Amino acid sequence: MPDIPGTRANAGEASRASSGPRSFVPADVSMREMTVKAIVFGLVFSVVLGAANAYLGLKAGMTVSAVFPAAVLAMAFLRPLRGTVLEENIARTTGAVGEALAAGAVFTLPAMILTGVWSEFRYWEATAILVVGGVIGTLFVILLRRPLCDDVSLPFPESVACAEIVKAGQKGRGGAGHVFGAMGLAGVLELFKNPNGLTLFGDYWGRWFAFSPSTVQLVTPAGPLGHPMPHGGGLVLQAPLVSPALMGVGYIIGPRVAAINFAGGVLCWFVLVPLALFFDVGLPAALPAAGGDWQMLAESVWRSTIRPIAVGAMLVGAVATLARMRGSLADGLRRAVSDLRESRVGLAVRGRLDHDIPLPWILAGIGAMTAPMFLLYLHFCGAVSVAAVATLVMLVTGFLFSAVGGYLVGMVGGSNQPISGIALSTLIVAALVMLGLGVTGSPGVAAVLATTAVICCAASLAGGMIQDLKVGRIIGGTPWKLEIAVIVAVVVVGATLVFPMEFLHRGVEGGIGGAKLPAPQAGLMALMSKGIVGGSMAWSLVGVGAALGLVLVLLRAPSPMLVAVGMYLPFETTFAIFLGGLAKWLQDRAASGRGLDAPGRESVENTGILLASGLVAGEAICGVVLAALRIAEVDLPRYGHNPLAGMALIPVVLALIYYVPLRGRRPAA
Repeated sequence: MPDIPGTRANAGEASRASSGPRSFVPADVSMREMTVKAIVFGLVFSVVLGAANAYLGLKAGMTVSAVFPAAVLAMAFLRPLRGTVLEENIARTTGAVGEALAAGAVFTLPAMILTGVWSEFRYWEATAILVVGGVIGTLFVILLRRPLCDDVSLPFPESVACAEIVKAGQKGRGGAGHVFGAMGLAGVLELFKNPNGLTLFGDYWGRWFAFSPSTVQLVTPAGPLGHPMPHGGGLVLQAPLVSPALMGVGYIIGPRVAAINFAGGVLCWFVLVPLALFFDVGLPAALPAAGGDWQMLAESVWRSTIRPIAVGAMLVGAVATLARMRGSLADGLRRAVSDLRESRVGLAVRGRLDHDIPLPWILAGIGAMTAPMFLLYLHFCGAVSVAAVATLVMLVTGFLFSAVGGYLVGMVGGSNQPISGIALSTLIVAALVMLGLGVTGSPGVAAVLATTAVICCAASLAGGMIQDLKVGRIIGGTPWKLEIAVIVAVVVVGATLVFPMEFLHRGVEGGIGGAKLPAPQAGLMALMSKGIVGGSMAWSLVGVGAALGLVLVLLRAPSPMLVAVGMYLPFETTFAIFLGGLAKWLQDRAASGRGLDAPGRESVENTGILLASGLVAGEAICGVVLAALRIAEVDLPRYGHNPLAGMALIPVVLALIYYVPLRGRRPAA
């Protein structure tokens, strides 16, 4: 397999170089760029990566940046067709749109299902939300391109890394074999373990272990209180999910983040659930309804009691995250406001590398997107004044969070952009506005979720696009051509992204919100919108969770929000993600032990990221296809369901992402 060069070792140098007029393809060079083949391939990549990340977001509550696999796919498909590096850049930028739009979609639109506003995905309403949010986010961030992309204080870590991969690809080291090989392996494993596939083996194993019976006597200073009460309960031991995608996610996010997420799962299933089972002496009475299955009863307690606690902790974690970033947020807002004046220079042609879509066109596009959004809000709430206010909230907060999203991506990279925190902040603002206007019940919930979804898509697209425009700045792409390509991709992906979500909801057992597709962020949005607007919030449990979140903040836990997400996700999910992070940690130690220099270690990491990205894409694409086949009533033969056989495949996947990047590595001479 081809070698992938180091990237982050050269990040500072490349970032400084990209801030000036120099680029990989100089401004005065004429080269094929926005061609039909580049756009078509980019749109195909965008639809595929969007569907893959929709699957991942519903399954694991997170998405992974598409900028790396999109770059590799662009090189792999366009190189044999004699595509130029700028054509590859167009295809990569277009291809990465799917992930950005999927991130905004899966965190919000499934909440329409979970709240009962929709019984199934409504195509035209969902598509309007996706397209309007994506296009508005794109138009907003165009105003910020020059100051953000040219600011040497913003490292743009993922953009610089991607640009280095693209440059190395021009020397024949693209790494496509890693991506496609991992995709094939993950797709085959999904075919054999998915209940809608051939089902040679299972992907989950868990067993109930009961505690020894105990008797608890309540006492006061005056003596015993009441009669001794028998207590029991136990805990559920669960193996990691046989999921190459989740292990790939763990590798990509790294051992520290994976461990923090897993800590939430351990806290939930080894502390909170056993405590709830131990102290609730009425649970044995509910056992017959659960078919005598204590494991099913424990999972029911987790869904009904522990998840609201996790929601409270998520709320505090989101507030703490935004508070920690208050300086960056304020700086991003100042940049957004001041650059409205700066953007006027875009009307003049300042050279190929500085030519954006002109400001009048941007303003006209924002106006064109506002009209359908107003009509959609009017459809949800039925009041012109309320629809007008919701539209105004969408525009103001959308611009604010698009600016913030773009700035934060420049600081920490697209994979670390706090989209869920931005969405939650928007939801609370929109919900309070609806309450102030007297809109309650289902119409208020629908209007709140629609507003949140548009802004979440806008912020996600803004962050993803500024990251891609920075790559284009380093490579030498023409901004207005990249911007046009992104808008085209938003429309195409927005028109198709509803289908994989609908296939998964109807074709996977339990649908969205079930054990297979827990959709944690969407569940949080659903609970918050119904609780604030609909008045059905389990405030006592949420308050307990908020107290837990406060404890984590006071202890200076690395990420209270991520701990809470780990509590909300099934344990087998966080366990699989943790194993991927553990493989990355062991690999880092092995690379250091072999005496590899910094470029060598980065080369190992980049190869691993491409393998992990392929695992994510392969499992996700196969899962979506199998769900669609089930909806079409195409029954594949099933040959068994042995969960222990599935467990044996976990070391195979971990060995792939651990050993392959290290293979043949030797210390630098």
